[in-house]
Amino acid sequence: MDGTKPAMESTAEETQDEGQESKGCFECCIKCLGGVPYASLVATILCFSGVALFCGCGHVALTGTLTMLENHFSRVTSDHATLTLVIQIFQYIIYGIASFFFVYAIILLAEGFYTTSAIKKELQSDFKTTVCGRCITAFFMFLTYILFLAFLAIFGFTAIPVFLFFNMWNTCAAMRSPDANITSPESICVDVRQYGIIPYNATPGKACGATLGEICNTSEFYLSYHLYIVALAGAGATVIALIHYLMILAANWAYLKSAVSTHEYQDIKTKDDQDLEAEARSKEGQNSSSYS
Repeated sequence: MDGTKPAMESTAEETQDEGQESKGCFECCIKCLGGVPYASLVATILCFSGVALFCGCGHVALTGTLTMLENHFSRVTSDHATLTLVIQIFQYIIYGIASFFFVYAIILLAEGFYTTSAIKKELQSDFKTTVCGRCITAFFMFLTYILFLAFLAIFGFTAIPVFLFFNMWNTCAAMRSPDANITSPESICVDVRQYGIIPYNATPGKACGATLGEICNTSEFYLSYHLYIVALAGAGATVIALIHYLMILAANWAYLKSAVSTHEYQDIKTKDDQDLEAEARSKEGQNSSSYS
């Protein structure tokens, strides 16, 4: 019996130590999870997804559009040389947008971690944010607003090819429809010259009847049309992500400003209390000296 008693005590101590260790790990995990800026994390994931869809699908769609125009609407290279150059410039811009937003989203996520930690320390301790930290948040808020306006314009610009391809898709669908009752299919044409994509003297410049139906059945047309739709959705997702970032930055800046005001009030109140306490002590000292 005497030999089993120490063994039971050591087992109980080991169990207690394991319980304390697991409790400590759990509290540490809760503390770490509490410091994660979930709003910034969601906005970053949405921004990455939107930019990836816009840049990837837009790049491939532009290449498919150029191939379709070269094969069916502008067979002379000099007629679409300007369009080829513009598409190449757009593709380089897409590379820049992808690289910039990848870095910028990570910076905003890091700023979210910093601000979340700073706000909690402001509320729980004597830690104070600097004017530089608040200015950085205000700068990111201004820059994000400019990027929001820019990507809103990109979103509107991306809707243009979707509209053009949608018109071609509807025209082809009307030609194939049995209820259309078209007596002269060759009279139904799509002239891309009227949109200013290629010059008016480009040959052939338009597609009619059976030729138009063949274009709508090509992989370049089908793939480019749907990729433009996905790119438009990606641009919309990026706009929503930037709006989300704006709300987060504005809220963080307001919290930091409020915390600074609270600390200033507490400092003034503490100083007044100390002055009152010192004045009361001096009066007590004067009273005690007069009595003696």
